[in-house]
Amino acid sequence: MRGDAENLLLILQECGAWDPSRDAKLDTLYQLLTESHPGEKVLVFSQFADTVRYLASQLQARGIPAVDGVTGNTNDPTILAWRFSPVSNNKQQAVYPHNELRVLIATDVLSEGQNLQDAHVVVNFDLPWAIIRLIQRVGRVDRIRQTAPSILTYAFWPADGIERIIRLRERLRTRLRQNQEVVGSDELFFEDDGSDQPLVDLYHERVGVLDEETDGEIDLVSYAYQIWKNATDANPGLKGAIERLPAVVYATKSHEPAPAGGPAGVLVYLNTDQGNSALAWIDEHGQSVTESQFAILRAAECALETPALERRADHHELVERAVQHIMTENKFVGGQLGRPSGARFKTYERLNRYVQSLRGSLLERLPATQTLVKALEQIYQYPLRESAREKLNRQLRSGVQDEQLAELVVNLYEEGNLCLVQEEQEAQEPRIICSLGLASE
Repeated sequence: MRGDAENLLLILQECGAWDPSRDAKLDTLYQLLTESHPGEKVLVFSQFADTVRYLASQLQARGIPAVDGVTGNTNDPTILAWRFSPVSNNKQQAVYPHNELRVLIATDVLSEGQNLQDAHVVVNFDLPWAIIRLIQRVGRVDRIRQTAPSILTYAFWPADGIERIIRLRERLRTRLRQNQEVVGSDELFFEDDGSDQPLVDLYHERVGVLDEETDGEIDLVSYAYQIWKNATDANPGLKGAIERLPAVVYATKSHEPAPAGGPAGVLVYLNTDQGNSALAWIDEHGQSVTESQFAILRAAECALETPALERRADHHELVERAVQHIMTENKFVGGQLGRPSGARFKTYERLNRYVQSLRGSLLERLPATQTLVKALEQIYQYPLRESAREKLNRQLRSGVQDEQLAELVVNLYEEGNLCLVQEEQEAQEPRIICSLGLASE
């Protein structure tokens, strides 16, 4: 801590006192308010209370009228929200024209629960790490009773040198794209984000567009258990009836044809030769429809009173193709590592390259590096624990650096929380638990 303080003092001595007249970022904000949007209401967000106070005082000093700031220490943020947006809050009678605000600068204390849609211009003076904050900020003005035809959002980026180090733009763009693919959002936060392909794919319900869903924070086992619990809670008699069913049981139900519900075919639930559970959806041509286990479960959904149909003529042939597909996926895609989109594959590939980059250096001999090599061997041989997969997925999605990813893997390995290590067993045959035909009427 003392060394950090001394380094900061050296920086201050070298740079001298802060001069707002040389603040290029402040200059750009001033130009935006006076040239790009003169006279318009503008909502400015910052992560930091000190920045809010600084901007408010400097803009006032430069002659911008009706400016104020809101932070967590503000006595009543709602009053300032009313002064900035009296129409959307039905406060026209309570806010006199000379008290109305044109520019409101705020921390995220105003990013939730306030109506600010008298404005349609939002400025992110600095960008939040939590992507939901970026969306919530725009949500303050993109609301019912917004009369502007479009919402304009501006983002201030770090200087080029800093951006190369922290890769903020790349990481935020990735997370926004993931959000868009899941919820179908049509906002363009950055001027060069012109691709609308994810939305086109969602509109046409292209098969596999949400296949990455299983790599999220909700695990398949919990999801399936919740389906089981909801069904048996609603109909207690189901529990005994289902448990008495023989192995390899099959049924067929009607299925809405593409694009509404995906193609007809067969769904298969299998225990692999390694004892792992797996699902597959095979279409009428014997091709895999999706790798998303969640999508397959949703395709199997039906009401208790859904009538059973006659078995498809090609049912058993499609089940055989499903078994072949599952076993191929488990054994040959990425070696023992599963799908390339999975956390196991991504973690192994990244950290294996990282270990290779340390060859011949002093870092290669460190105990932590040797432990990392052992952890990677374990990842290659055994499936990840569910808790480890979730942690790794969160870090991978956030753009974690190799060093931090390696540290997480080593910690999980040393705590015994990385992989489901199983004793060597004799190879067993894959076992079909059940299958469901999907027939279009």
